[in-house]
Amino acid sequence: MRFRATLDGDDRSARRAPYVRADLRQATVRGADMSTMDDLRERTRGQIFTEGDEGYDEARRVHNAMHDKRPQVVVRCENAGDVMAAVDYARTNQLDLAVRGGAHSVPGFGTVEGGVVIDLSGMRNVRVNPVSRTARAGGGATWGDFNAATHAFGLATTGGIISTTGVGGLTLGGGIGYLARGLGLSCDNLISADVVTADGRFLIASEKDNEDLFWALRGGGGNFGVVTALEFRLAPVSTIYGGPMLFEMSDATAVLSGFRELIKDAPEQLGGFPAFQIAPPLPFIPEDRHGEVFTFIVGCWAGDPDQGEAQISKYREFAPVVAEHVGPMPYPALNSAFDGLVPPGLQHYWKANFVTELTDEAIKAHLRHAPALPAVNSTVHIYPINGACHRVTPDGTAFAYRDANFATVIAGMWPDPAQNEAGVEWVRSYYDDLSPLSEAGGYINFMADDDQGRIRDNYKQNYDRLVEVKRKYDPGNLFHLNQNIAP
Repeated sequence: MRFRATLDGDDRSARRAPYVRADLRQATVRGADMSTMDDLRERTRGQIFTEGDEGYDEARRVHNAMHDKRPQVVVRCENAGDVMAAVDYARTNQLDLAVRGGAHSVPGFGTVEGGVVIDLSGMRNVRVNPVSRTARAGGGATWGDFNAATHAFGLATTGGIISTTGVGGLTLGGGIGYLARGLGLSCDNLISADVVTADGRFLIASEKDNEDLFWALRGGGGNFGVVTALEFRLAPVSTIYGGPMLFEMSDATAVLSGFRELIKDAPEQLGGFPAFQIAPPLPFIPEDRHGEVFTFIVGCWAGDPDQGEAQISKYREFAPVVAEHVGPMPYPALNSAFDGLVPPGLQHYWKANFVTELTDEAIKAHLRHAPALPAVNSTVHIYPINGACHRVTPDGTAFAYRDANFATVIAGMWPDPAQNEAGVEWVRSYYDDLSPLSEAGGYINFMADDDQGRIRDNYKQNYDRLVEVKRKYDPGNLFHLNQNIAP
């Protein structure tokens, strides 16, 4: 008999599934025998793609074209029951398991050679409760999906910089974005998460249920299970005032040092970040300057719109502005403004560090490498993570660097694989120069696939506790395709 189960609010499907408890805090299907592909198909509602199937090549692709792998099977899940089936199949057959939400993982953790891919893109629903100011997002939702739903009610939470990024992946790594100084990280606004663990159980993690798991999910990455839904706290954010400003590279020292001093004590509604970027061919940039490297500030004032111009003008005091596209706009418009620079199919290689002090020496190191950006898609961002981010204790969540003031990412991106050797070398040499001037650890969402040796540094005092949570929920390390916390 064929049956399917959902655990994402479909009561009819839940009644059809004999193994789902009425109390959905913990559904205790353990060790289900899923030896064959027929078993997997029998238990799965969503699409299954194996080699030779129509759509397989599209289903196996991820954002970073450096990773061209051929999974044994891609399971495009429609509900938590599908996820449980796919986890059971991978565990039973001792296959490597990759989990994919927005498919943006730069190290390629959303795909695997010869193993199982859990693709959550069929679970992109977002439900907003405007009374409680909360929103519940499916595990495959992107920030574009999330913002479209919440903006209708004049609400938002801290998301990323690119709207096609997955809500789940960003949040599990911490969640840095435009609103972080005022609202905290994405993970700081997480209320609960639905999780399928390595033994096939369905759990709810929150401050009241499976508290240790909830602590670990907030910054610990995908080490502990597949998150099939996330519930967030929202804040009134609708129209923001901001956008990009371009400064000459000859003024970069003044811009970065000015930003460093201003952001220490600026109102927490003032966000944004300095960056290095090749000017794309946009109408607000003088045509004869397209293709040149500039210092950028992307500003975001999320407070009283009437104060927006005065607040953003503080950035103009650093140096003469070459070009800008600044003004009032819906928050989702800023969150998606740079999507065109990061289409699927680019080659990606990134490195990252947390920075307690953006010293003059660090600024000089940036200026030794930033002028050689390999392509218009490549960039360097220096995100401020003070304000509300500092009001959470270092051990309050798994995200450990609550004393850092900036998170730096060197995001190498280019379209031509022939550039890979030179592009990777640019990122590595830049990173090597900055490392002695930065903290030992970095933001795991910006890490490369060769950064596993930094895992303890990334979590500092929280690492040993994370190992204990890993041993409890995934002792066999089924979820190892990530910045891995080994049990």
